[in-house]
Amino acid sequence: MARILVVDDEKEVVYIIKFVLEKAGHTVLTANNGAEALAVLGIDPPDAKAQVPDLVFLDVMMPIMDGHTAAVRMLADPRTAKLPIIVETAYGDMLHLFEGAPNIAGYLQKPFNPRQIKEQVEKALAKPAA
Repeated sequence: MARILVVDDEKEVVYIIKFVLEKAGHTVLTANNGAEALAVLGIDPPDAKAQVPDLVFLDVMMPIMDGHTAAVRMLADPRTAKLPIIVETAYGDMLHLFEGAPNIAGYLQKPFNPRQIKEQVEKALAKPAA
């Protein structure tokens, strides 16, 4: 199964996604904002030994560092440039920020249900790397 990083400042959302993914057999890492995600990924601070996950769930609106900024930083780093990202947001009008980004594998509009989480993961993991 896959290693998946869930990045969201809402603890309830992290809990739900983590529960669904772990029940499906995946290993789940978590971060509360984009800056924490970059640390987990070994981007900032740089850590070549950090293990890159297979997939990232990334919220758009977060304190400290938003999801768009984190996604741009992931795309600029050679280790994570092809890392698939599922963007999650309560604000559908924010999704245009990610149009054309080759590492965006899917979108989840909050509120979502467990079936949607599973479908997005299956679709993202089935895609060949960009």
